[in-house]
Amino acid sequence: MSRIKLITEREDLQSEDHHIFNQIVGTRGRISGPFSVLLHSPEIAERSAHLGSYIRFESVLSNEVREIAIITVAREMNCAYEWAYHVGIAEESGVPKEVIRIINERSPVTNLDATYSSVISFSRELLVDKRVTDDTFTRAGKLLGDRGVTELTATIGYYGMIACTLNAFEVQPESGTPNLIR
Repeated sequence: MSRIKLITEREDLQSEDHHIFNQIVGTRGRISGPFSVLLHSPEIAERSAHLGSYIRFESVLSNEVREIAIITVAREMNCAYEWAYHVGIAEESGVPKEVIRIINERSPVTNLDATYSSVISFSRELLVDKRVTDDTFTRAGKLLGDRGVTELTATIGYYGMIACTLNAFEVQPESGTPNLIR
């Protein structure tokens, strides 16, 4: 149960904020999860949705790389909603089930393909240690280039913010969705 009322209907907002509701529905199909909370501050919801749309639909990162980063954030932040929502998207994007299992179990990445190990290591280090080692940064830079590693960092930050929102307000995933290991 969420700590505050979830906004899912346009009528839950002041009429001057209906355009924000419509914009978010236009890019996501509906209001759910973090936006059902963020709409309590329509301006933050609008600005967050704009950045999220770029990261999710326009970034130079491949879908596979982006989803690896997102589910790593979800795992490291213990965000059940984000995990449940994105693990299926990760699978559809080509992320192998073994990689998803390794992320969920926080297992070592030493035997993974360089792309997977680099993105997971970068994400874990940034979230856990609040820094990225020179070696990890160099590997990610060689893999993704300067723009790609910049967008990877922004993706981790954005989904970290989304995880904080979901966790602080205790927004839960729908029943029957993939679970994090607790």
